[in-house]
Amino acid sequence: MRITGTGHASMRIDTAAGSILCDPWVNPAYFASWFPFPDNSLLDWETLGDVDYLYVSHLHRDHFDAEHLKRFISKKATVLLPEYPTSQLEDELRDLGFTSFYKTRSDEVHELDGGLKIMIQALISPTDGPIGDSSLWVEHNGVRVLNQNDARPTDLTRFNELGHVHAHMLQFSGAIWYPMVYELPDAAKTAFGKQKRDRQFDRTWRYIDDLKADHVFPIAGPPCFLDDTLWQFNDIHGDEGNIFPDQSVFMAEYAKVGGTNGIVLLPGSETSLDADGKATTTHPTDVDEFFANKQAHLEEMRERKAPVIAAEKASWRHPEIDVLGALKKRIEPLLEESIYMAQGVGGPVRFDLTDTFGPDGNVIESIVVDFPGKQVRPYADEKVRYRFKTGRALIEHLIHIDEGDWVNSLFLSCRFSAARIGQYNEYVYAFFKCLSEERLQYAEGWYDEHEKAVEAEDTVLGDWTVQRRCPHLKADLSRFGMVEGNVLTCQLHGWKFDLPSGRCLTSVGHKIRAEKTEKA
Repeated sequence: MRITGTGHASMRIDTAAGSILCDPWVNPAYFASWFPFPDNSLLDWETLGDVDYLYVSHLHRDHFDAEHLKRFISKKATVLLPEYPTSQLEDELRDLGFTSFYKTRSDEVHELDGGLKIMIQALISPTDGPIGDSSLWVEHNGVRVLNQNDARPTDLTRFNELGHVHAHMLQFSGAIWYPMVYELPDAAKTAFGKQKRDRQFDRTWRYIDDLKADHVFPIAGPPCFLDDTLWQFNDIHGDEGNIFPDQSVFMAEYAKVGGTNGIVLLPGSETSLDADGKATTTHPTDVDEFFANKQAHLEEMRERKAPVIAAEKASWRHPEIDVLGALKKRIEPLLEESIYMAQGVGGPVRFDLTDTFGPDGNVIESIVVDFPGKQVRPYADEKVRYRFKTGRALIEHLIHIDEGDWVNSLFLSCRFSAARIGQYNEYVYAFFKCLSEERLQYAEGWYDEHEKAVEAEDTVLGDWTVQRRCPHLKADLSRFGMVEGNVLTCQLHGWKFDLPSGRCLTSVGHKIRAEKTEKA
């Protein structure tokens, strides 16, 4: 089996029974904020795109690049489709010209032509990607690989059941806007960023230890930020709170915990794997030297991609759009139908719109999405617990393109600032990725089932007996739970709980069932 690195989470898997291209991403994503790094735009995509199978793990735009898929990927390729609760991924791929789909069942092994075996594990909570994320397991002639990309399964048991894995590809770096966009003192922002950076690595080590593959490939990050207003997010400034460490940092941190089997794939790198676990890798350039000159590479990319960013920005302004009226028309019917998410948000959310492409301009309009009142209206000087500040042009563009997922566009762009009073509220972001009837109904149904589920199984952690599954996304606390004093931390996502009261310390809701273990 041969693995060719094609940038970020993308790779091409070649076997004697066929080839699979995974998550090809080349063009800038999220309002021209994210670019693949190292740059992969100069690869021979005509050849790379001539494949038997296409696997798109989920709809995040650094995995689903519509322009690139339409232009370069063979429409003769059969799409390996995850079992998602909505049809949006399939619908969007059909719109791009793909016609052949192999619809998989989650956690079920499927045998394709020539003895090529695949299994796709689909994650389907409202907080997994844009309503879904997935991992791809592949086997041919006794060689097994797991492309976990940036999926976060509660455990890897199912993959272990299928036999020893020779290559494990997984995310290690940040892919979020927290804490960079929050209006916090620099010291607090650095402290929160360091916590998140450390937690990212801890989660990665746990996945690696669970699977115990022969070789580990750090993929799916980080992006690079080439717009001048976002340049500070690149991990080149010696900021210990930067959440976007690159592959070279991964290798250094992995070595500190005893890792010796890491392999970095640059765009154009090739690794050949055999059933004995041997891996032979060639690179288009020296890996260590490349990352030693990271800043120079970024500066060259910034100059080369500047016209691309300028062209994107020129398309965003639509001053003819009545933003308030359009948002009322789009959001108010969804507020009327929302029960769990509206109750979960529990108050008005304010949007301050500026005259620039980000949060640094003058506020020219303030709009409130009033969840209890079920309406969108002008801000009336009331106290709000969540406030976002962004360019009016960005909201105009979201309306213009009828975007139903603001997380997979505005929020991941980092072209905004945020402030909140109190704890993080996952329902705020869940709602704004569900601005369509189909997504809203699915998310409401998922929360309904989740809230009503009774978790009967327990586990013992230190001096406490707690429900085995985390109230957040049902991670197995017997494996991911850590107790310090009276506080339980779920290390999968970093959520914390006060055990005596059961109260979640990280977000609203999500109470945990716990009691002190009686000693004999």
